[in-house]
Amino acid sequence: MSRQKSAEQNNKLVNISEKSFVSVLILLFVLMAAAVVLTYVLPKGAYQTVIVDGKEVTDYQSYVPLPDESGLPVWKGLLAPFLILGTGDGLSLIMLSVFLLVIVGTFQCMNDNNGIRTIVDRVIRRFYRHRFLLLSLVALLFMLFGAMLGLFEEMLTLLPIIVILTVSLGYDSFTGFLISIVAVGFGFSSAITNPFTVLFASQLLGVNPMINIWFRILIFLVMYGLLELSIFWYTRKITKEPLSSYTYEHDAELRSEIFRDEHIPNEHKIFLSYVIFFAVVLAVLITFSAIDAIRDYTVPALIGVFLLGGLFAAIVASGRDFKGTLKSFGKGVLSALPTILFILMASSIKYILVEGHVLPTITHTINGLVQDKNPYTLALVLFLIVIVLEFFISSSTAKAIFVMSILGVLTLGLTKEMQVLIYTFADGYTNLLFPTSPVLLIGLSMIGFSYFKWLKKSWPLFVITYVLVVAFLMLGVAIGY
Repeated sequence: MSRQKSAEQNNKLVNISEKSFVSVLILLFVLMAAAVVLTYVLPKGAYQTVIVDGKEVTDYQSYVPLPDESGLPVWKGLLAPFLILGTGDGLSLIMLSVFLLVIVGTFQCMNDNNGIRTIVDRVIRRFYRHRFLLLSLVALLFMLFGAMLGLFEEMLTLLPIIVILTVSLGYDSFTGFLISIVAVGFGFSSAITNPFTVLFASQLLGVNPMINIWFRILIFLVMYGLLELSIFWYTRKITKEPLSSYTYEHDAELRSEIFRDEHIPNEHKIFLSYVIFFAVVLAVLITFSAIDAIRDYTVPALIGVFLLGGLFAAIVASGRDFKGTLKSFGKGVLSALPTILFILMASSIKYILVEGHVLPTITHTINGLVQDKNPYTLALVLFLIVIVLEFFISSSTAKAIFVMSILGVLTLGLTKEMQVLIYTFADGYTNLLFPTSPVLLIGLSMIGFSYFKWLKKSWPLFVITYVLVVAFLMLGVAIGY
């Protein structure tokens, strides 16, 4: 079979089953409907704005009740996934959607011309005798990306390669999801110098983020140990009984494609083309993440690199013309379109509550719960408050501005470092749990795993995780962190 014919028969990298698509669609629709109902049930309210250094900012201590008008019109609730594009969140949602489409299109090209298989084959030859060590190192690397650089959405770019790597090692797609998306999520949550949580929140409270950094490093090591135990338990289970794999049926065609006995023409040229491509991607990622002045442009920069560099690498590696490469790219883009709807629906929940003037009422009410509490109870109440906010406001920086603006003017009996830690804990792990997390939904769709099945299979891990989180919060209060 020629390489071109083989490429044309390859499956799409993102292949969402009809059952998974419908179940997530129903869940998000129910959440949107519940948000609309809240706009009819709860009192209306708003925060006033003030001018600070020539800029208009929200004063979160100036809650004002509004006349009890009717709730958000039903038609506006139904169109919320599209209306949100005209708000301040619209640009970031558009960028995230384009980011996803370009990534999937690029990896589809890479898959169709044997680029992924070539890279994975090289890694397998080198590490097959130490494959669990390889899994551990990859998980550690992804955790460090989240903990040190605050990367999360960007790591979706590597999920297709990690999945094929783990399947080639004799494991499955779910293992790849664990050592990449779950690992980077754990790192983002047990942050050490995460610029989007630790550094930004510390700046808002006027505290040095390097003070007592040893405590956050300890937390990182403990959470890495927990993740390692989870990976070890699951990989040992499917090694003994392959049919117990959570993604066994989904991986069937992928395994047949990976383990086919077929020579890859121009293997060295393919390998070199993509090594150079990913070196450029890594250089751009590190540079933009490390420099404050350009950090906000990380995603647009990656879109450009993946679009231009990915297409160029595909043409060089495959020897196909631009038209053939573009056809492959388009196949990937089409396969990712359903996930764009998930992103818009998940993000529209906040839009509904804001437009219905009830989000200020919700936050004002739960803010009152922090008053007159002892430090241990207060730490838990603040933790729960940020978890509630996480469901509606997915942006870490947006929540940091909102939450820290409130905490910064209250006398809480907790150190500012402790307030940052509480915020970081509550903001992070929910990205791997809530259906309003686009990264979670996209990642699960890439491995053909439904959201409800993810909750069913992962709940023991997160029960242990939150027990440890609460223990660390109590320890932090006790030692005066």
